[in-house]
Amino acid sequence: MKKSNIITAILVITIAFGINGLSIAQNVTIDPIKTISAINAASVPKKTAEVASNAKVYQYALPLAIVASPQTYLGKNVKFRAKFDKFATLGLDYKPAFRSSEKYISFLIQRDDVKDHDIPLSELKIFLPRAEAEKHIDLNSGDEIEVCGRVFSTALGDAWMDADKFTVLKTTQKPEVK
Repeated sequence: MKKSNIITAILVITIAFGINGLSIAQNVTIDPIKTISAINAASVPKKTAEVASNAKVYQYALPLAIVASPQTYLGKNVKFRAKFDKFATLGLDYKPAFRSSEKYISFLIQRDDVKDHDIPLSELKIFLPRAEAEKHIDLNSGDEIEVCGRVFSTALGDAWMDADKFTVLKTTQKPEVK
């Protein structure tokens, strides 16, 4: 009988502490979103989190669509693939959409709606900092590139764009001159 009294006493004490613990836990409000966010923030290094929050998101767009409707893309970050045509000074130092010829160079891409010969898409003014352009001085007409940037003006009804990223995807051989 003594064993059953001891077991009963232990059981009563355990239940009492369990009920007390349950009532305390029910009074605590835990926000699951804050808890998950805290766990995620602790698992991501701070530098990576800062880079992720500062990363620009680029919307894929066709160059001809940008030219056809520049107002639609004004202020937006866009990216596209195209064939490089040449570096130029087109649009530099024009006051309504000013980019200094001392700091920038413009470049032209080829129209992709004409297949039998090369025609530059001059309605799209794309500006690249000179320091970045100098890294790609050996580009040939027809080299495939990817451009990421922001359309900053629609002066003269054309799209004016700053190139943030300029990537060479595929190079072509320069034709031999005989």
